[in-house]
Amino acid sequence: MTRPLQIHDLEQLSSAMRQPGQPMTLFRAVAAVAAETIGYRLFTIMAYDAREHEVERVFTNMPDVYPNGGRKKKHGTPWSMQILQELQPFRGETVHDIRAAFDDHTVMTELGLGSILNIPIAFDGRCVGTMNLTHVEHWYKREHEDAGLLLGSFLASALINLAHGISSGNRP
Repeated sequence: MTRPLQIHDLEQLSSAMRQPGQPMTLFRAVAAVAAETIGYRLFTIMAYDAREHEVERVFTNMPDVYPNGGRKKKHGTPWSMQILQELQPFRGETVHDIRAAFDDHTVMTELGLGSILNIPIAFDGRCVGTMNLTHVEHWYKREHEDAGLLLGSFLASALINLAHGISSGNRP
């Protein structure tokens, strides 16, 4: 079960942004709040490199299956237009939706994952990354997109700093 997003959650994220050990401290805090308010089985954060049309995984709750550093080319697909260019969330409610949008759909379905919510992380009109939540079929609804956009906004500065090599800790 999940619960509605509350002011306390935003206060928690605001506090996490001020703590040392960035960006991992913030990534863990966003993942924790997302688990309680949106729900997921697989949670990843990807940094977006617009020059290379690639996303790189910088945080994951399943490092054995989806390790940090994994890169994917994302160019010329309906998904990439919607997320990376139009800055609109992508919600796939079924295994079919995942299969149509992702090359690694087999891995996801083997993990029992059947719905996905991809949130574009944007700053100054451009995508700097994505926050990705995956769960059982029919888990995600329209209201999860709004909560995801709010939670994801806390990630923008961390992803920009990663892109510029600015971090108090080691790059994940």
